[in-house]
Amino acid sequence: MWDSGADADVDVVVVGAGQAGLSSAYHLTRAGLDHVVLDHAPRPGGAWQFRWPSLTYGKVHGMHALPGMELTGADPLRPSSEVIGEYFAAYEDRFGLRIRRPVDVSAVREGDGGRLRVETSAGVWSARALINATGTWDRPFWPRYPGQETFRGRQLHTADYAGPREFAGARVIVVGGGTSAVQHLLEIAEVAAETTWVTRRPPVFRDGGFGEAEGRAAVALVEERVRRGLPPQSVVSVTGLPLNEAVRGGLASGVLDRRPVFDRITATGAAWADGSRVDADALLWATGFRAAVDHLAPLRLREPGGGIRVEGTRAVRDERIHLVGYGPSASTVGANRAGGAAVREIRRLLARERAAAPVS
Repeated sequence: MWDSGADADVDVVVVGAGQAGLSSAYHLTRAGLDHVVLDHAPRPGGAWQFRWPSLTYGKVHGMHALPGMELTGADPLRPSSEVIGEYFAAYEDRFGLRIRRPVDVSAVREGDGGRLRVETSAGVWSARALINATGTWDRPFWPRYPGQETFRGRQLHTADYAGPREFAGARVIVVGGGTSAVQHLLEIAEVAAETTWVTRRPPVFRDGGFGEAEGRAAVALVEERVRRGLPPQSVVSVTGLPLNEAVRGGLASGVLDRRPVFDRITATGAAWADGSRVDADALLWATGFRAAVDHLAPLRLREPGGGIRVEGTRAVRDERIHLVGYGPSASTVGANRAGGAAVREIRRLLARERAAAPVS
């Protein structure tokens, strides 16, 4: 169901309309629960709408269809931002998922009568439960190194990356050991004067298939951290880098020859403890993202380890809060499953509340 304005009471507020948020909204709609979906992005597409144009749909590292509607016939040469943005928009339309956007959620606090107070740029909602589906795109992680502020070239993060053309003729250092770093390097090397790849740990390349058993094992590793109240790692971080044809080519050409991370950054590049140096015009930080959950801070959900301890999708410190697309559900298939699981838990919570309510 759809709430037409703020300053209203609903059963559930969903924050975010990416894969996890849309999956949650689909299940809430089927369950007949009164809810509102708040999305701070300007249009459908979740974080995908901000991806660089050269990340075509054919290069996407695993995209699972949303529940109830397959993504078919997509041109693998089109930008993923367009393909997935159009798919999400069609999905919202088919299932009547009227999303309020752009709406920024600033804080979630304890409200009156055991309800949650959701403060936003469009007013305040009062909810019995909240599904947080904000992902990570809004919190790019920038590591700090000595001398970083002295660098005279350009520093940017994957979140700012617009494609390889801006690096034509430049000397570029790419920092990070994940899939994005590899994709950036393979693209930039075609136009740059020189590229250097540095990572904190040696990259692990995965040759061969990645089946259901391997997927379950990877998710279990991430899930264990979340149960212990530690900040989640991405599922991709424990699966290794797929050794596809493009990556094999990069290894053979030397583009993916990795160096250990530098000791410090200089005005003109980077330097290592052994005295070696690399001059650069740009530093591209492909160093990942952190969970965007600062708006939940008033509820004091974080554990001493820095993360939010979650059982299934439910925050251990507050059963009204469910996190989807967080930790073990931070993949497209995981987000789908988590959306359904969160709604089932919320239905049980609301049923207990009704059963406990005094009879008038």
